[in-house]
Amino acid sequence: MVADGLRVLFCGINPGLMTAATGHHFARPGNRFWPALHRSGFTPVPLRPSEQRELLSYGLGITNVVARATARADELSAEEYREGGRTLALKVARIRPRWLAVLGVTAYRAAFDDRKARVGPQARTIGGTRVWVLPNPSGLNAHWTPATLAEEFGRLREAAARR
Repeated sequence: MVADGLRVLFCGINPGLMTAATGHHFARPGNRFWPALHRSGFTPVPLRPSEQRELLSYGLGITNVVARATARADELSAEEYREGGRTLALKVARIRPRWLAVLGVTAYRAAFDDRKARVGPQARTIGGTRVWVLPNPSGLNAHWTPATLAEEFGRLREAAARR
């Protein structure tokens, strides 16, 4: 779900099986993307995965690095990540969001061959688009709590409001 001129384009790793079955991003019940989006102030009300089209009304979009659905992201090959990074860069250059937010530092490192990347703003740009790496909101990424996820999402929201 993308459009030209978004404020932020969120980019997940790849669709999980529940997302593939429903057609809704971050559809697994334990995923913390939607709560973090709301708690950080990106949306005034909590959204459900089935309401993902509402993101466009807030200047937000959502896509993935890799299109292939898997049960776990570690089932993806290094080449799938690299090819996904190339495809994502072309998409970003075409639609020109202000920010690209990649959800998962490991995915970002693999897709953009940046082994030293950390969560937060990156030096890399894609055309005029700034890049921010957010933590993976999967419930499996337990060392990021709902509160710290929302805090990091909030840092991006504040940066996106300034530019």
